[in-house]
Amino acid sequence: MERKPLLASIVGVKCLFKTIYFSMERIKSEDHFHKTPYNFNCAQAVLKGFQHHFQIKDEEIEAFRAHGGGKAAGGLCGALHAANHLMKKIGNEPLNKHFAQKATHEKCREIKQNKSCTCEECVKIADELISSKI
Repeated sequence: MERKPLLASIVGVKCLFKTIYFSMERIKSEDHFHKTPYNFNCAQAVLKGFQHHFQIKDEEIEAFRAHGGGKAAGGLCGALHAANHLMKKIGNEPLNKHFAQKATHEKCREIKQNKSCTCEECVKIADELISSKI
């Protein structure tokens, strides 16, 4: 029987844990968007989707109520704003370019005017991008 080095075994377990964690336990961000009882906006829904992974407090999620609906800095999409906030926490680059490739724009007003995607789709895009980076 061939033995794997310990490091390879640890990496394999870590990958398995990540797969199990993200596929079975985590509720995706879009499933929190405008759902009762909290009625989270786009920015809040993204944070809520990763609350346990990033150890985000409920107060921080509530504070992001001010960043949804086109009210994020520079008119940025609130979902993108929240995603960038999370990327900054782990030292990653902002996701603007990747987000714009899928949503066609970075700013909420432009996304809505061009009807390139719905707010829920923006939340889903942000969730997928974060998942691919962590």
